[in-house]
Amino acid sequence: MQRYFVPPAQMEEYSVVLEGDDARHLAAVMRAKPGDCFIACDGNGQDVLAQIITVDKDRVRAEITERLIAQAEMAWKVTVAQSLAKGDKLEIVIQKGTEAGAIAFQPFLSQRTVVQYDERKEAKRLERWRKIAKEAAEQSHRSVIPGIKTVSTWKSLLKQFTEYDLILFCYEEEGRVGSGLRALLSDYRTQFASINPRVLVVIGPEGGFTVQEAEAAVLAGAKLIGLGRRILRTETAALYALACLAYESGELGGI
Repeated sequence: MQRYFVPPAQMEEYSVVLEGDDARHLAAVMRAKPGDCFIACDGNGQDVLAQIITVDKDRVRAEITERLIAQAEMAWKVTVAQSLAKGDKLEIVIQKGTEAGAIAFQPFLSQRTVVQYDERKEAKRLERWRKIAKEAAEQSHRSVIPGIKTVSTWKSLLKQFTEYDLILFCYEEEGRVGSGLRALLSDYRTQFASINPRVLVVIGPEGGFTVQEAEAAVLAGAKLIGLGRRILRTETAALYALACLAYESGELGGI
């Protein structure tokens, strides 16, 4: 069934309204008519089944017939901090990371970032990233649209570490010595059994992190982890880590 995210202001106790692109998609592409149903989400975890009352070109009005139980969100609230990468790699991370269950994305600049960051293009780029996250959340039947934060400096990212229960700093040197994610999480599994932990996964750029950055991350409270003995592309590493976390959190029957 078609699924749309709507601003909370457009979802009242007994009715919901679609406007703009979503209304045009439902009316013109899906050819919806009165009596048809769709799922509406307010982006904060509230999902409802709605039956269409009226269909106009830019506005669809519907009656809420049932409140649904959201079941698509990970128990662990995982934010991916991804160093800016070349081309459309960050778009891939946001799209696929949303499908994999990430709750937010924090782009940042690191020592080996090769992309020339242009602050003047920030607003346009953020708008595109947020659109990608919204569409991926709808496609994967999420109840929450992951937040896309503004691009952060390395120093600013380190200061954010205090906001999380666990910071996983993905460092290829740890993979070479066999220091993996599974061993580390075995120490945290019992601690996290009764809470929904806030986890930050930090991924470096194409050239990886420097030794100095790894040392600074540890001093700020991060745990160095490897993602196996193979060298992963930057856009692969975040998705690999999210899959591991989904398993270890019990979502795939891992506990």
